[in-house]
Amino acid sequence: MELFFLGTGSGVPSKERNVSSLVLRMLEDRGTTWVFDCGEGTQHQILNTPIRPRRIEMIFITHLHGDHIYGLPGLLSSRSFQGGETPVTVFGPRGLKEYIDISLKLSGTHLRYPLHIEEVDEGILFEDDNCSVEAVKLEHGLESFGYILKEKDQIGELQPDKLQALGIQPGPIYQKIKSQLETKLEDGRVIQRDDVIGPPKKGRKIAILGDTRYIPELKHHVREADILVHEATFASEETEMAHDYYHSTVQQAATLAKEAQVKQLVLNHISSRYQGDAIEKLEAEAKEIFKNTVIAYDFYRHSIPRNN
Repeated sequence: MELFFLGTGSGVPSKERNVSSLVLRMLEDRGTTWVFDCGEGTQHQILNTPIRPRRIEMIFITHLHGDHIYGLPGLLSSRSFQGGETPVTVFGPRGLKEYIDISLKLSGTHLRYPLHIEEVDEGILFEDDNCSVEAVKLEHGLESFGYILKEKDQIGELQPDKLQALGIQPGPIYQKIKSQLETKLEDGRVIQRDDVIGPPKKGRKIAILGDTRYIPELKHHVREADILVHEATFASEETEMAHDYYHSTVQQAATLAKEAQVKQLVLNHISSRYQGDAIEKLEAEAKEIFKNTVIAYDFYRHSIPRNN
């Protein structure tokens, strides 16, 4: 898995940062990509990356402010002309379906693939054999959500030494033993899988939050995430302004990461008032509280390796 940040600014685009959009690339896991928010210019940003719109499987919109959705009709439309034929599901707050339907209707856009729009509330939105996605309500003046992806735990590694101790030599039988709970051998013995594999591999957890005030209680939802993407619109000394505008400071984001014991914090949605050395200062402020912090920039890529 890899997070690819397409836009990391807040409110309006600047020369350094486009507005909000990031992609979770899961090419090895699912052969698809998921998009989180789609601000104006997202499809232009994609042109400078290896991301292929035809691989988009799901789009998650955190809230309906323009800097998070104005690029959505264009991306959906362009996907039709770029070989996209597989279905796309768009998740987001109430009002999203009306926005998409009207945008496509009035522009005379006809998609060549099935489009499903799911307006969400808190709880599990999606689940299959590999992972689940949960929506968590945030506090941003209008309805805003965070999305938490949880991978299912995977079967542990087969232990060849244990199999060889049982007189079972390497071959196709090894894969057969790993793929089922019990296996009957030609000599009549029954091998229980649990007896010859190592401990399960813990699935990854990724928390991507939309715009929000600081909510200490979120630590229960994002606890021990492999990566937490949290907005940091304002510097630490701007706590009152952040509260008034329903945003968070770098200090607040770092505090949440520390209390939730996440592995990595990526700060996002940075105000255009911070440029150059000011960005380094913001990162330093966060690292004083939570060391494993990085401030994302446009086209920043962050890999999320499997847990051992």
